[in-house]
Amino acid sequence: MARYYGMNLRSLLIIVLAVAGTANGWQLWERRPVHPADGILAPDDPVQTDLTSADRIQLGRWTLTARARYDITARILGREDYHFDALADLIPEDLALGWGPMSDNRTLAAFDISQAVRFYSWQPHGALPIPREDVIDHSANTHVIPAGPVARAALARLRVGEVVHLTGLLVDGRRDDGATFHTSLTRTDTGPGACEVMLVENVGVE
Repeated sequence: MARYYGMNLRSLLIIVLAVAGTANGWQLWERRPVHPADGILAPDDPVQTDLTSADRIQLGRWTLTARARYDITARILGREDYHFDALADLIPEDLALGWGPMSDNRTLAAFDISQAVRFYSWQPHGALPIPREDVIDHSANTHVIPAGPVARAALARLRVGEVVHLTGLLVDGRRDDGATFHTSLTRTDTGPGACEVMLVENVGVE
């Protein structure tokens, strides 16, 4: 009996060490440098093409109404995964995205950036390195809806610091129980309702 118990302890210790090693390796992988050089990595503003007709897309319990085509290349300033809130079945993650001056390490070093409860926030360490209006106009929290399994897998692999190219649609949504959301259609708004809601069709990392 003692010998059997000892083998179980050794096996358990091996498993614990293996799990700890895997977790440590994953943390090191996630923290490895992404675009360490200074400079604007995503110089162009997002391209939005408003639609004259409102196409409807059905995804599970949600009916999405297309408002505009959307093409954005931006630096990922933050990502937050959601599993249990009211939108998690449709929108599994949010991406805080920055372009122009908000894709430059020299600017980003001056900010603490965080996400929670479907909001993105930034806090400067001291004096703003660029005008406040430029921070607002060149960054946004984007609720990303994968259009299919390929987009879902690609979005799940994205890491903070990468430059990502997303194409798809800005959409409003209505659930079968009457719950709704609306996408922002401008880059200059802030606060509740200022997030873009994007049905992502294609994902590329640059």
